[in-house]
Amino acid sequence: MATGVLFISLAVFLLLSVPIGYSLGLSVVCTMIFTGDFPMTFLVQKMFGALNSFTLLAVPFFVLAGELMQRGLIAKKLLNLSKSLIGHLPGGLALISIITSLFYGALSGAAAATVSAVGGLMIPAMKDDGYDAPFATAVCTSAGCLGVMIPPSVSFIMYGIATNTSVGDLFIAGIGAGFVFAGGLIIVSLIISMKRGYRGVEKRASIKDVGMAVWDAKWSLMVPVIVLGGIYGGFVTPTEASVIAVVWTLVVECFIHRELNITGIVESLQQTVLTSARIFIVIATAIALGQIITLQNVPDRLVSFISGISSSPVIIMLIINVIMLILGCFMDGLAAITIMAPLLLPLATYCGISAIQFGVIMVVNTSIGFLTPPVGVSLYIGSQIGKVSVEKVARALVPFYIVCIISLMFITFVPAISLFLLN
Repeated sequence: MATGVLFISLAVFLLLSVPIGYSLGLSVVCTMIFTGDFPMTFLVQKMFGALNSFTLLAVPFFVLAGELMQRGLIAKKLLNLSKSLIGHLPGGLALISIITSLFYGALSGAAAATVSAVGGLMIPAMKDDGYDAPFATAVCTSAGCLGVMIPPSVSFIMYGIATNTSVGDLFIAGIGAGFVFAGGLIIVSLIISMKRGYRGVEKRASIKDVGMAVWDAKWSLMVPVIVLGGIYGGFVTPTEASVIAVVWTLVVECFIHRELNITGIVESLQQTVLTSARIFIVIATAIALGQIITLQNVPDRLVSFISGISSSPVIIMLIINVIMLILGCFMDGLAAITIMAPLLLPLATYCGISAIQFGVIMVVNTSIGFLTPPVGVSLYIGSQIGKVSVEKVARALVPFYIVCIISLMFITFVPAISLFLLN
């Protein structure tokens, strides 16, 4: 009975467009009231316990680092580096958007921040250069998904907490998936650009120009080196690395680039508080909801049900991906990971998928959810930046949806993509 009340009330609140964090919390309250199986202190206790985590401290610091970068010169310097590398190819500006998003994702750790920072620069530039507005918006919107795949990633942190998996190993595993995903976006953008006659810059950058662009972006490129090198080298924890990322960004933007002032810092802090609060509400209520699901033995029943449909690991993993893709259309990615990771990990383990690889699969699934209505955050941000209707952007995203699914299949069934750096 508790499970039925929980999911029915959650569906009702989501249909009423109640924010996801409140929907999760209210569904727990409804379950407590109507079943009487849980003490009235259950929700508060579980929410407090969920947030009482040292690893979770990394979230606001990585968010703050991304906010500071958006107000500085880091994105522009990465854009110039991308332009020198691939700007001469057909559809040069589209490819620059993807490569810059790949670089920026290694700094911000969030899809929305990547779409805002890179899309804010590139969508107007592409439109001015004759690119179709929906296509330009679709490129930057889909490339923003790289922000949650390339470490540091808030989504990987949440999966690590939910499944007790090494966040450092998840960060490293995400690199291969991010490059596969970026490669797919580059291929589809290149094909469309060649068909439509979108040209690159007239002059190919010389080796000297590329070297100068790399040197100009050196301070920006040092962020992922310091963060990942520190974590994987065993020198710092992910939480400590997040603090280092903030300090490094402040030093670079305030004293080297001299672009960030007190006003920008205050605005970054304000936005970080709001973003972190939204994230923490989702995390805390999702953990409470997940506890009810676990106590009702839903994971065991789900494993039995899906394994009863088929014993084939391929079929089971396809079913898991379909479930996550559907959830991504209606649920915030962090909530989906926090709730579903403990439920589905036993099934993945049954199929021979390691916890690390499954974490990458889940994060890629939820990143695709950023592009799909009705909850696709990146879709709406890109639409606002490009001044294009959501419907037109969604239609322009169709080829990108296809390549995203193909990339997801490769990441699911080729473990080496996620694990080769760890092995």
